[in-house]
Amino acid sequence: MPPLSTDLHLRMYEKGKKSRKLVTRLKSAFKMVFSSENIYGLEWGDPETVPPLGYVRDHFLKPNLSPDTTVLEIGPGGGRWTRYMLGVKKIYAVDYHSELLNELKRNLGSRNIEFVKNNGNDFPGIPDGSIDFLFSFGTFVHLDLDIIEQYLKNMLRILKPSGVAVLQYSDKNKPMAKANVGFSENTPEIMRQIVLKNGFTILEEDTMTLWHSSIIRFSR
Repeated sequence: MPPLSTDLHLRMYEKGKKSRKLVTRLKSAFKMVFSSENIYGLEWGDPETVPPLGYVRDHFLKPNLSPDTTVLEIGPGGGRWTRYMLGVKKIYAVDYHSELLNELKRNLGSRNIEFVKNNGNDFPGIPDGSIDFLFSFGTFVHLDLDIIEQYLKNMLRILKPSGVAVLQYSDKNKPMAKANVGFSENTPEIMRQIVLKNGFTILEEDTMTLWHSSIIRFSR
């Protein structure tokens, strides 16, 4: 796993922009340029068309959203998952890279979203006990264990007593994760231990749906 200061995500973003430009030339220019679906992150799968991701959306994301919900998303990218959250009370979009927060703002506008640039594992400016639901997909697969653990420690401060978190993470038990050098050395066994160690209660684990990663849902 590269260090936190790596430009891995920025290089992925630039590569994605080039890929989307190619797709734009190959498909209908109007549809791709003006559609809200032309967003960074969809090149790794669209929940609207990829069944496992659709399951994640319908099972792990949407049931936790309501007009009264305050949501925090870590690593929102261009809004692949954020677009489903727009009906909630408030969204905190947290990322280490301001360039990616700017991309999200271009795609979705400000609306009810507060954009938070963090230091790689914290939640600056977010009030204690204010988050009903925390979600991250596509970020923790790249994070080393010490960064994941620090994130979990900091989640204790911002989650409400009834707050729930859903994290996708690298599962090196799976061949596709083993083959991906950008994925961190993590497994369900390790992740389970870290979550419990930091005082959370595990509500659900999904080690089957995704082909290179797993998902854990937990609460305070």
